[in-house]
Amino acid sequence: MGLLFRWLMRLAATLILMMVLGAGLVYFLASQSLPDYDKDIALPGLSAPVEIVRDNANVPHIFGSFGASDEDVFYGLGYAHAQDRLWQMTVLRRTVQGRLSEVFGTRTVEVDSLLRRLDLYRLAQQSVNQLDAGTKAALISYSAGINARLGEINDQALGRGAPEMFLFNTPIAPWQPADSIALMKLLALKQSGQIQNEVLRARVSLMLDDLSRLPDILPDAPGTGMTALPEYTELFPGLRRYAEATEMPKTALSPFQARGLAGASNVWAASPHRSASGGTLLANDPHMELSAPTVWYLARLELATGGVIGATMPGIPAIMAGRSENMGWGTTASYADDQDIFMEKLNPNNHQEYLTPNGYKRFKSRPSIIEIKNQKPITLVLRWSENGPIMPGSLHGLSTVTPPGHVASLAWSALSPDDSSMTAAINLMRSQNVQEAIVAGEQYIAPSQNLVLADRNSIALKTVGAIPQRTAQNQNQGRLPNQGWRRENRWNGRAPYAANPQFIDPRGGILGNTNNKLLQRPFPHHVSFDWGDTQRVHRWRKLMQTRQVHTRDSFIEAQLDSVSYTARTLLPLIGADLWFTSSAALDGSPERQRQIALRLLSEWNGEMNEHMPEPLIYAAWVRALQKRLIIDELGPLAGEFKHIEPLFIERVYRNVDGAAAWCDVRQSSPIETCADLAKLALDDALVWISDKYGPTLEALRWGDAHQATQDHEILGEVPLLRFFVNIRQSTSGGDNTLQRGLSSGEDPNPFQNVHAAGYRGVYDFSDPDSSVFITSTGQSGHFLSRYYDDMAQLWRRGEYIPMSLDADLARAAAVGVTRIQPRQ
Repeated sequence: MGLLFRWLMRLAATLILMMVLGAGLVYFLASQSLPDYDKDIALPGLSAPVEIVRDNANVPHIFGSFGASDEDVFYGLGYAHAQDRLWQMTVLRRTVQGRLSEVFGTRTVEVDSLLRRLDLYRLAQQSVNQLDAGTKAALISYSAGINARLGEINDQALGRGAPEMFLFNTPIAPWQPADSIALMKLLALKQSGQIQNEVLRARVSLMLDDLSRLPDILPDAPGTGMTALPEYTELFPGLRRYAEATEMPKTALSPFQARGLAGASNVWAASPHRSASGGTLLANDPHMELSAPTVWYLARLELATGGVIGATMPGIPAIMAGRSENMGWGTTASYADDQDIFMEKLNPNNHQEYLTPNGYKRFKSRPSIIEIKNQKPITLVLRWSENGPIMPGSLHGLSTVTPPGHVASLAWSALSPDDSSMTAAINLMRSQNVQEAIVAGEQYIAPSQNLVLADRNSIALKTVGAIPQRTAQNQNQGRLPNQGWRRENRWNGRAPYAANPQFIDPRGGILGNTNNKLLQRPFPHHVSFDWGDTQRVHRWRKLMQTRQVHTRDSFIEAQLDSVSYTARTLLPLIGADLWFTSSAALDGSPERQRQIALRLLSEWNGEMNEHMPEPLIYAAWVRALQKRLIIDELGPLAGEFKHIEPLFIERVYRNVDGAAAWCDVRQSSPIETCADLAKLALDDALVWISDKYGPTLEALRWGDAHQATQDHEILGEVPLLRFFVNIRQSTSGGDNTLQRGLSSGEDPNPFQNVHAAGYRGVYDFSDPDSSVFITSTGQSGHFLSRYYDDMAQLWRRGEYIPMSLDADLARAAAVGVTRIQPRQ
C-alpha cells in the first residue's frame, strides 16, 4: 500500500509539474508579443525621425522631429496601432474582405458570404484612386507604419504580434490604403439600421389583421404624421402571413447588427454665453457594441496644423472624435434613411434577367471563392442589379418578405466606388474653426453622422453623409421593400450637401443630439422616418435648461445621468389602477410581493442606479407587459421586439387612436382591460425575478442583471480562458437613459448591457487642457498587458483621464518613449 501511495504521489507531482511548465510555456510565448514602449529603433518608410511618447495611461503622443511631415506622424500612428491592436485590426480587415472562414472555419461562412455580396472591399480599392493627394499620402504612410511593425515582429520573433496568433496561425498580409477605407465602410455597416426597420415593418403589416394598428407598434417619432402607405400585400400579393426568418449568423464576429443595436450616441455643445468659464463646451459619447478590447483607441497627433487628440479606431488614421487646440468635434448616428430594399422581378423564362423600367436586363455577375479552414472551398455567384447587390434571404429576414419569382437588392450610399469619407475625416482634423469643418464634411459619404462642432467662439451641428434623393411619387417613401422595376421608386443620386440639416450658433446657446428627430420635412426632403431616440432627448433638454450656464463638470454629470424619462412616463400610466389599492396580504404571497414591488416603485425617482432594486423590477415589468400586449396579435413575430417600445406602451395606455385595443386578448372570452394586463404582467415579472434572483425584492441589485459584457470576440467563448479575457462589470443606466446601456433582450440574461458608450470625452475651450476623456477597457488588445483593462473601472465609476496637448505633461509621467529613426 505504501509503495502504491508513493507512486501516486510521484504521478500527481509530475502532472502538477507538467501543468506548471505548460502554463509557464504558454505565458512565455504569449508574453513575447507584449510591446516594448521604451526603445530606439530604425525602421524603413520614414523621411524624418518620429517620437511616440506614451503618457501614464498609455496614450501615445506622436511627434515628428524638425523636418518631419504629417505623413511621418501618420506612420507613427500606424506603428502604435499595430503595437497594441494588431489582432483586432487583422480580424476587422478579414471581416470586411469576407475572409474570416480561412481562419475560423465553417462558423463564419455565412458572414463571409454576406460581406462578399456587399463587395465593400472591392469598392474600397476603387475609392483609393478618388482620394486627393494629401489623403492618399496619409494612408500610404499609415500603412507603412503598420507594415514596419509587422517586419519588426518577424525579424525579432516577437510572439507573432499577438497571443491569438498562436491559436489561429495565419500569415498577415501587408496593410494597404484600401484596408483603411474598407474599415470605414465596415463602420457604416455596423451603424446602419434601416434594412432591419423596412423588413420588420413589412413582416408586421403582413401579420396584423387590422393595419390601422401598425402605427402603434411601429410609430413615427412625435411630430407631423405621414400619409398612409400601401399595404405590403398590395405591392407583392401572395406572401405568407407569417414565415419563419432564416437565422442570421450568431457569432461575435458578425458586423450585421440586430434591430436596435445599430449606432447611437450623445453629443451636445454650449456657446460662450452659456458657459460659466466663457469658453465653448462640447461633450460626446458614441455608443457601439461593447467588446474587449473596445473599438476605440486614444491617441494624440502633432500635425503641421497643430496637435489633435481623441478617439481613433485601429486601422483608420484619423481622430474620429476629439479636439485640437482651437476646435472640438463629436458625432452621433444621424439615422438618415440611406438604405432601401428593392424587390427585383425575375424573368420567368430566364432567371439571369430582371425587370427594369426599360424591360428585362441581365444581372451583372462574377464568381467569388470562399476558402474554408479544413474544408473544401465554396464558390458564390455575386450578382448586381441597377439598384445594388442581390442579397440572400438570411439578411435580417429578407426571405420572409421576398415574393416568389423575385430577389432582393440593396441600395445603400456606402456602396460607392467614389468614397471620399477618409478625406473628410483627415481634413476635419486639420480644420481650425467651425466653418472649415463644415466644408470638410461635404466629402463625407458614409456612415451618415450628425457632426457637432465647437471652436473658441461658435457651435454648430451639421448632418454629413450622402442622403439619397427620392421622387415624390415613390410608392412607399422608402419605408417598405419596394418594386425595383418602377422608375418612380428609384434613387436620383444624392441630395445636395447644403440640404443636409444644419444649425449654427442657436439663440439659446446650446445644441445637441441624442439620435432624436432633428426636424420635420415633407417627403422626399425628409431625413428619416425612423429615429434612434424619442426618450433620452427629454431628459437632456431638462438638464440643459435647468442651468443658466454650464461647466465641464455639468456636462460630465449629464453624460453620466441615469434617470429614465421612460420610467417616469410609463409607470404612472401602467400602474394607475394598482397603486395602494390592495388589501392586507400574507408575507411571501403573490399579492404581498406585488404590494412590495408597487411600494418600491411608487417611491422611486426613475434613477437606473446599479445598486437599487427598483430598476430591475421596472424593467422586468414593462418587458413582461409588452410581451402580453403583442403576443396574440403578432404570434411568433413578437419575439422580434426584444426591447421595449416606449411610444407603443404609452399609446396603448393613453388609448391614442384606439390603441387600447391591444390590451384585449382576442383568444380569450373575457374582454381584458389594460389594468388587467398590467397586473398580470407584474406577477409574471415577479415570478421571473424570484426564480432568477431570489424572492427578497429589497435586496435586488440592478447591476447584477445589467452587467456590461465586454467580451473578447474569439477567446471570450473559450472555457477557462474567458475568465482572463472578458471584462464584466455591474453598470448603471438603461435602454433610455443618457448614460445609455442597451440591454441584450435575449434570454436567459435579457438585461445584460451590450451596447454603450465605449468612449466619453468632454472638452472645455476656455482651458482646453482641462478637457477629459476615457474608454471602456484600455489601450492594449493584449490580455496580458496591464493596459488591457486598466480604464474599465474608471469608466464604470464615471471617471476620466486628462486630455492634454501639453507635451511636457505627457513626457513627465511617460511609461515609455519610442524613438523611430529612418532606415534606408
